[in-house]
Amino acid sequence: MNKKEFSNARVLLGKTQKQMSHLLGTSLKAIESYEQGWRKIPVHIERQVLFLLALRNPRKGTEPCWIVQSCPEEERNNCPAWEFQCGDLCWFINGTICRGTREKNWETKMKTCRKCKVFKSCQSF
Repeated sequence: MNKKEFSNARVLLGKTQKQMSHLLGTSLKAIESYEQGWRKIPVHIERQVLFLLALRNPRKGTEPCWIVQSCPEEERNNCPAWEFQCGDLCWFINGTICRGTREKNWETKMKTCRKCKVFKSCQSF
């Protein structure tokens, strides 16, 4: 997540910088630094912001990721999104198997997820 995406997300959530700092459990100075690009946005902050944005958008009727991606049964059975039946929040869960592989870290996972219909359906920035 870059500084513009972070700032846009805060606006979409209808929060001031101070309110955002309380919501994310961080300092006002950190929020200012993320938006100015002085500090890299930590993974745990990015995940929480994306999750909050997803909660704003109704997900009823969204097809689960294993249907959207036509995952073979073997992959589904080994994937946490299938195990916990949360195919609309697959992007939020580490260790998911998308396109046949598990991503090594959050950054590479999000590069894949940002191109996916499931992720795009619940994010609005």
